[in-house]
Amino acid sequence: MTYRFSKNEQFNYEILLALGSAWRQGADVGEVLATTSAVADGDGETWFAAWTGLARRVREQAGRCAAEERAVSARDAYLRAAGYYGTALVAVDALPDPEAPLREVFAEHRDCFDRFLQAWDPPAERVSIPYEGGSLPGYLVGPPGDLGPLPTLIVNNGSDGPISAAWTLLGAPAVAREYRVLLFDGPGQQSMLFERGVTFRPDWEHVITPIVDFLLARGDVDPRRIVLAGISQAGYWVPRALAFEHRIAAAVADPGVVAVADSWWHNLGPELRALWESGDRTAFDRVMTEALDGDPALAATWRWRAKPYGIDSPFDLLTEVSAYDVTPFVERITTPLLITDPDGEHFWPGASQRLYDALPGPKHLVRFTEEEGAHLHCEPMGRAAFEQRVFDWLDARLASVQHL
Repeated sequence: MTYRFSKNEQFNYEILLALGSAWRQGADVGEVLATTSAVADGDGETWFAAWTGLARRVREQAGRCAAEERAVSARDAYLRAAGYYGTALVAVDALPDPEAPLREVFAEHRDCFDRFLQAWDPPAERVSIPYEGGSLPGYLVGPPGDLGPLPTLIVNNGSDGPISAAWTLLGAPAVAREYRVLLFDGPGQQSMLFERGVTFRPDWEHVITPIVDFLLARGDVDPRRIVLAGISQAGYWVPRALAFEHRIAAAVADPGVVAVADSWWHNLGPELRALWESGDRTAFDRVMTEALDGDPALAATWRWRAKPYGIDSPFDLLTEVSAYDVTPFVERITTPLLITDPDGEHFWPGASQRLYDALPGPKHLVRFTEEEGAHLHCEPMGRAAFEQRVFDWLDARLASVQHL
């Protein structure tokens, strides 16, 4: 890893994400570096307190700007505050009693993001997408002006990132290119998990198909130019959905993911995997519990990563995660798919190439290198390069569809 701000790998990566989001006004570099310096290599409680403190200071400033009718300053500060709250939440499970702080800080995060989108020009539309007798919450965001039916990007978030990151990573660059954007929380993601207790599911076509149905019923969406892009674990969900949902014109997986469990085994190692494969649930849970009890930082990360699955037993959790594998369905994918392949991919190394090789239909593999500073999972510090390559490809694909 070229850039080092913390000995804690997760915290270091979150700092890179925050710095990269400054490209789309999701953070201020000085605020991020000052907070990083104050945190140094502190524990999870120190991290949570520092980033929550920053978020609240920026939120208060946003409120003062709004009261003085300084709309641009208020809007931009609300987005930064939302991002800093999201950065704080990654360490919430390091707290002695995390549930109350999680609910409080998540509510503040969403309030800031809602205020940011209401200050957008034009204001975002909050939507409820019909889903299995209930609904998925979301936002439709578009560029200014009455532009008629537009190409529409469905932004598929990853496993645990805040929706403000989905905006800066994919939503904002799409709107800048005159796309309409749908941001949503699916099962196990953010508000669906924290407020409704709905956990992940592997069969993501049952999430994306209702979203496509919803968009096709709208007059402001061009039905021939609906695209899907996913970040992090959505590198699995996107191809899984494409195997069954064929009304999408083009898609992006950043990065490609074949089997979600690979990211877990990459860190746990072959001996633990062999113990799990033996089927000895009692022994596996005992070994994992002892390891987590002896490493509070690892235990906090484990709880945060496991939370969206809603499963306590490590053996049962990894059994569930192992169902998130696109291999049996990849031959069904016919939608043109761009897959990013960054140097230093530390969650699913090599998976982008594996997915690319397995795809039978139109496909495009895009490399991002350490030499250009666009390496690591989801290219946190290479946002300009990412946007240029990915959206130029999408624009070209949609232009060919539009002229048919």
